[in-house]
Amino acid sequence: MGKPTGFLEIERHDRGYEKPDVRVHNWSEFVKPLPYAEVSRQAARCMDCGIPFCHNGCPVNNQIPDWNNLVYRDQWRTALENLHSTNNFPEFTGRVCPAPCEASCTLNIDDNPVTIKTIECEIVDRGWQEGWIEPQPAPQKTGRRVAVVGSGPAGLACSQQLARAGHAVTLFEKNDRIGGLLRYGIPDFKMEKHPIDRRIRQMEAEGVEFRPGVEVGVTVTVGELLADFDGVVLSGGAELPRDLELPPHELEGIHFAMDFLSQQNKRVAGDDEARAAPNGTISAKGKHVVVIGGGDTGSDCVGTSNRQGAASVTQLEIMPQPPVRENKAMTWPDWPLKLRTSSSHEEGCERDWAVLAKRAVGANGQLEALECVRVEWTKAEDGRMRMGEVPGSEFLLRADLVLLAMGFLGPHQGPLLEQAAVELDARGNVKASMTDYRSTTPKVFSCGDMRRGQSLVVWAIREGRQCARAVDEFLMGRSDLPR
Repeated sequence: MGKPTGFLEIERHDRGYEKPDVRVHNWSEFVKPLPYAEVSRQAARCMDCGIPFCHNGCPVNNQIPDWNNLVYRDQWRTALENLHSTNNFPEFTGRVCPAPCEASCTLNIDDNPVTIKTIECEIVDRGWQEGWIEPQPAPQKTGRRVAVVGSGPAGLACSQQLARAGHAVTLFEKNDRIGGLLRYGIPDFKMEKHPIDRRIRQMEAEGVEFRPGVEVGVTVTVGELLADFDGVVLSGGAELPRDLELPPHELEGIHFAMDFLSQQNKRVAGDDEARAAPNGTISAKGKHVVVIGGGDTGSDCVGTSNRQGAASVTQLEIMPQPPVRENKAMTWPDWPLKLRTSSSHEEGCERDWAVLAKRAVGANGQLEALECVRVEWTKAEDGRMRMGEVPGSEFLLRADLVLLAMGFLGPHQGPLLEQAAVELDARGNVKASMTDYRSTTPKVFSCGDMRRGQSLVVWAIREGRQCARAVDEFLMGRSDLPR
């Protein structure tokens, strides 16, 4: 284990941020890495618990106490090998994962968990800096071909694992660049895109063929893939946004969050406005912005609006304000419901809870305000929570731009799924088990958000890895790939 008394002697010290009044003027990452010596000190705080509850919180089953111990002992390269044994892309999770592992840390019982996310990110970033991360091509090829549809974290992880098993993998992506949600859903100030690009180069050297700008179901048919490949993996994500009826619909200024975020990511990538916003520019500059939805996507809209120069930003959430602190005796080691203030909120944002937006108000076709009402939640006889409007609580909220960030309902029900003829579950996701990831169509597998519904990047990586093993077993009768 690490230092036996480390958690008693060393206080938690996490990465710092650039000041808000500085970072809102650019699109770069603003997290300040810790010196290697301090990272080793933080790793020494790991208790090497008899039951490492952090494993329970980590979807990819990172061996957290093991690489904490290795970092404490200055064995960084071995720590990197351990980290990569469970996670193909720790630089992604080390930047954008909400760190359920830290919520499950035993030291979190007194609110001072090990800085697991920071240590993970520093291990892999150092690995790139030192040149330790290299392509791992398969020693021999199997002669089997696999098509993976969708290049988000699930598709990337699945493709890399299958290529390392010796299969010829072709990864299809409908967008003009590889990366899916990582590329066009997460703002650059949270994760710049060069980490994706260097993984693409690594995977190309391992034998993965990337086909951006190819929409399966439109550019090529699913039937063609089934004829040309020995297996097909559907990893297209859950892109169908939850809508909110805000009559009248003809008013300009109401948009889905992802349409807004992806435009800005394309601008940062160097695209001109015609390419970044072919259907019209969505800009927060000089506007009073209202973000509806209190999750990570809503927070990303807040940060992006501030960087674009919004006059004001207000975020609405229909649920009541959560407690500042959770009841540890009731929630630990599970992910707790509590008030979370993101770095974007700190940059400037009014937040309001238990509010329902009911109607858009405007003139000459342009949005000017939202008609809102406060709501209260009560438990019904069947145990379910029911929402009711508070009489006399109606109010008008100034709004030039409304961004809908209320989550996603599942994959788009378009040509891809129609041609694949796969059965869907009750929530509209591709029906496939976590055991073999097989859909109801022969040779067709599914993983990530397209199978499980809207979730975290870390869950997508896990599903991609497990699906790769299932495909390998299907093709070869056995598999040495880890689950």
